[in-house]
Amino acid sequence: MHGIIFILSFVFQTIIPMSYVIQTDRLSYRYSKDRKVLDDISLHIPRGSIYGFLGPNGAGKSTTMRLLTGIIPEQGNAIKLFGNPLKPQLPHVFERIGSLIEQPALYLHLSGINNLRYIAKLRGFPESKIPPVLELVGLAKDSKRKVRQYSLGMKQRLAIAMTLLSEPDLLLLDEPVNGLDPSGIQEIRQLLVRLNKERGVTIFISSHLLSEIEKMCTHIGIIHKGKLRYEGEMRAIASQLGEVSLQITMQNAGEWAVKLSIEHPSVVLENENTIRLNLNSREDIPQFSRNIIEGGANIYEIKMAGSLEDWFLSLTGNNDSIRQK
Repeated sequence: MHGIIFILSFVFQTIIPMSYVIQTDRLSYRYSKDRKVLDDISLHIPRGSIYGFLGPNGAGKSTTMRLLTGIIPEQGNAIKLFGNPLKPQLPHVFERIGSLIEQPALYLHLSGINNLRYIAKLRGFPESKIPPVLELVGLAKDSKRKVRQYSLGMKQRLAIAMTLLSEPDLLLLDEPVNGLDPSGIQEIRQLLVRLNKERGVTIFISSHLLSEIEKMCTHIGIIHKGKLRYEGEMRAIASQLGEVSLQITMQNAGEWAVKLSIEHPSVVLENENTIRLNLNSREDIPQFSRNIIEGGANIYEIKMAGSLEDWFLSLTGNNDSIRQK
């Protein structure tokens, strides 16, 4: 019986392809005859994902975002949104999309709620949508304050609130945490994860901040010099990363260095409070941590090296090899 269920499941998955909210087929773009900015970019953003679009400055991230939103017209027919070509859907497709591509246009002399009232009136939305959106982005208590009094993080959350008035299925965000302090970055990250988990919003986010992408994204694409260097699930990257190095700050580090050296010959005592050792993969970290805590270790901090940052640099540095899914 289990075998039959497995076969039926396999056949069903084979017949029904994964649903992509955004798909590009060899998307290219030239600003001039001699300046090719994008070169055969094929993206696959699954429904319900948080997709991180990573790349150094000038890699082609913003151009891709502008093409997806129709700010600049595509030179061909490579883009599909919600399974259909983009061009015939314009402009009505944006009833299903919230986008924050350029710097948000906020009226600093108005309150947060009046900024949203202006957008609601402009786009024909009922004002009844405003209070739940303010609550969602955490600005309900500050809604009557002038926007000029907002922090950068609050302004960014207000800008995202504007995109949420249409109750979009898809959010397109270009560098949404750029320039924010750590507290503001954390606020935006928590908001986006909540939108994805609670409302099922698919989020396509471009960024050069690897640590934030690693914390919140389910899928990732890496672009460099106009070419897609990698695309895949975040959980699949662990196998690409291979061995990881842990730096552990703890009590009695010297004693633990000796204890751990039996099973982990790579262990090194860096100072009286810190040891460093290697594990085979990221998946080994939770069990390793549990084992030494249960063994009586008092741990203050665990830092991981050899992570996404090192791998990203190998893809966008001198290594020209292309690793595709």
